[in-house]
Amino acid sequence: MSGTEITAVVSIITAGLTIAIGSIGPAIAEGRSVVSALQSIAQQPDESNTITRTLFVGLAMIESTAIYCFVVSMIVIFANPFWNHFTSGQ
Repeated sequence: MSGTEITAVVSIITAGLTIAIGSIGPAIAEGRSVVSALQSIAQQPDESNTITRTLFVGLAMIESTAIYCFVVSMIVIFANPFWNHFTSGQ
């Protein structure tokens, strides 16, 4: 295998692992936060507006982790900084 082929294979594997691991954590965290929010609303219905607002802010923060993993995987696949090194023949 040439350096370009090895770089392509490693890039694809790295992007796949980044998306796989980077989406499992936020999915579990979002599920747990929704469960906790629903339990809190069930115990204190008067505070549902505050709990819901806090929940949505927290979900946005958690989701940003998955978005960052997606962006990193797209960079690794489409804008890999190592491609220039191997395609220039050095």
